[in-house]
Order: sequence, then C-alpha cells, then structure tokens
Amino acid sequence: MPRYRLDIEYDGTGYAGWQRQDDHPSIQQAIETAIHGFCGETVSLRGAGRTDAGVHACGQVAHVDIERTWPDDTVRDAVNAHLQMARERIVVLAARQVPEDFDARFSATRRHYVYRIICRRAPLVLEKNRALWSPRPLDVEAMHAAAQRLVGRHDFTTFRSVQCQAKSPVRSLDRLDVVEGDQDGLIEIHATARSFLHNQIRSFAGTLRLVGEGKWSADDVQAALEARSRKACGPVAASEGLYFLRVDYEDAAEAAPTDEKDSLDAV
Repeated sequence: MPRYRLDIEYDGTGYAGWQRQDDHPSIQQAIETAIHGFCGETVSLRGAGRTDAGVHACGQVAHVDIERTWPDDTVRDAVNAHLQMARERIVVLAARQVPEDFDARFSATRRHYVYRIICRRAPLVLEKNRALWSPRPLDVEAMHAAAQRLVGRHDFTTFRSVQCQAKSPVRSLDRLDVVEGDQDGLIEIHATARSFLHNQIRSFAGTLRLVGEGKWSADDVQAALEARSRKACGPVAASEGLYFLRVDYEDAAEAAPTDEKDSLDAV
C-alpha cells in the first residue's frame, strides 16, 4: 500500500491539539476527514509530534497509507482543497510517496521548536494567539545564559507535565538558545532534541521568563533542574507562543533505535 509523507502547517488556535478526540476539533481529525473527502478512504494519520491545544506548526510531518497510488501534487492539492472547503486553518505544504518503512514519528532524528515572546507595553492584536505577550522588557542575555544550564542529557522531571506518559524523564537536549527576533521586542527560544517530554518546552519558556524578569538567576534554573520535582518549575508558558518548526530525518532504513522513542512530544 503506498505511503505518503505530508509536510503540514497549521494555526493551532481553536484546536484541541494534534491528536484525534471524540468531542473536540483536532488537526489529525481534520486532515483525515479531508483525505476521506479526496479519495473515499478512512485512514489513520501518524504525526511526528502530538502538539497540544493552541500550539502552531510550520513544519509538522505525518505519514498516511492510501490504497491507490496518486501523483504527489494531486495528494497535496486535493487534501488542501477539502481543508479549505471545511475552513480549516491547516495546509499541506508538500506530499510525496515514501518507502513503507518510513515512520513520521519513529524515523525522526531531531525535532525543532521555537517559542515566541513579544515584549511591548501595548497588548498584542495582530500577534494575538501567536505569541506570548510580555508588557515589560526581558533580559535576553541572562535568559540565554540560564538556558545553557539545561543543554545536555539530564533528568527533566522538573520540566515535564505530571500527565506525561513517557517511560523516562531523561532526555538529551541539543540546543536551547534565547535570541532577539527580527522585529522590535521579539524574543525567540529555539529548542532542538530528538524528542521532548510533555510540556517540556513551555516549562522552559515560563522558567526562563522569570530569569528575564530578574526574578530568577541561572543558578536558580540549575537548582530547579537538580531538584527533579515539578514543584521546582516556573510557571508553564501559554501554548500560543509555541511553534513546531521542522523535523530532521535520515534514510528511514538507517534511522537508529533510541530509548527516547516513547515520548508523546506533546509540548
């Protein structure tokens, strides 16, 4: 049966997240419905990460098996036509047939996210639901220095939801950079890892915001990490500032096994 990789962009506002739910709209269900409208097949879409309610994506990846072989562009355009007819805030950027052993989730080698904060006195209008608003300036250099205490392989119990279903809190964090963005007042927190724990990045963002406000130091962040207790975490930042940027893959047949594959990636 042909397998297709879909590269997906969406505005997560108003959705209950990626994962299909019985009584709330989800990204997964909307795309599955669009595929059914296109080819009449009931399919199960598998995503690279299960983003939470309100989280956006610029480069989510999913795979789906369809009985009939279609040209890649036809799959993209037909699914998008049905998404538009349903007035969904979702688009398939690209579709292409891939080997049957490609798995959007388990073949991934790294995932990239960004958390956006806009610092200005006036509330957000155009960026409402697309960034976290801070009415006061934040110290970007202090935030970045504190973030480096979290890079590496650690027990991230402090920074994961109590509802996280991952078997282990140990993860390898490749990158956590805090930088100024390309517009006035914009701060971006870039995070890269093979996998993340539930609410891990939003927990980082809320904790680093305390550093930016001068309420915490880098040593406080280090102490929170070493406490291995959810009670030691700063407030979890709101979901609207988080974006799933992209996913890295090797050849599906060459993707190495890892003990981090059990992550639900609900960040």
